Amino acid sequence: MTTDLVTYELDGPVAVIGLNRPDKRNAVHDAMIDALRVAVARAQEEANVAVLYGHGPNFCAGLDLAEALGRATGKIAVARKRKRHNWHVAFDEIERGPIPFVGALHGAVVGGGLELAMATHIRVCDESAFFGLPEGQRGIFVGGGGTVRIQRVVGTTVMTDMMLTGRLLNPAEAMTEHLVRYVTPVGGALAKARELAARIAQNTIETNWKIVNVLPRVMDLSHDDGLFMEQLNSAMARPPEVEQRLREFVEGKAPPLQAPKES
Repeated sequence: MTTDLVTYELDGPVAVIGLNRPDKRNAVHDAMIDALRVAVARAQEEANVAVLYGHGPNFCAGLDLAEALGRATGKIAVARKRKRHNWHVAFDEIERGPIPFVGALHGAVVGGGLELAMATHIRVCDESAFFGLPEGQRGIFVGGGGTVRIQRVVGTTVMTDMMLTGRLLNPAEAMTEHLVRYVTPVGGALAKARELAARIAQNTIETNWKIVNVLPRVMDLSHDDGLFMEQLNSAMARPPEVEQRLREFVEGKAPPLQAPKES
């Protein structure tokens, strides 16, 4: 499926979703959010894992400032009633939906683009990527969940610095601050993300769901409540394929674990 704003490809159990406004650095506006939600919903139905990337030289340069200016000047009507931010809804569907998402990042990953990237569960970037939160220099504030997702990963001090000064992080700094987990040569992020997604797709659907939904919720709980939730989930009824996987390991039929090779 291809639209003006989002592309969609199904590669076996992996859905590959592409932001497709390269002439606008994949800046996000309401129509793109709507198209992204459609693609995410489709992936949740027919895929076990999804990859999110950007067409062109950049992953995403954030909010479409022309649309933001239209709202600020009254040229775009404001809704009569307050409702949940459409970015919050869309990004939550990625982060806390039924399947894992792998982000493939390159070029600009700034503002709302960084907020969107942080909704994915594993993030890969190439050496062209740079990360920032320039809202402070635009006279606005983050609005796509950054105060929650980004701050919980990098901490208040780092996020405050990025927002107050407009500092941009390179891939090595992004790795240090846990914004990404893998760095590839230029042009290699999407291939690496697809490789990881294919590996994740070999897990059971139930296990993947628990990993992306239970872990973030446990982080929000007290020590005792977290252990209680862990016990509840580990004691849940398991699908038949789990028994087969355990039996293969016990009988020595599963591939042995190996130390990772140096990258």
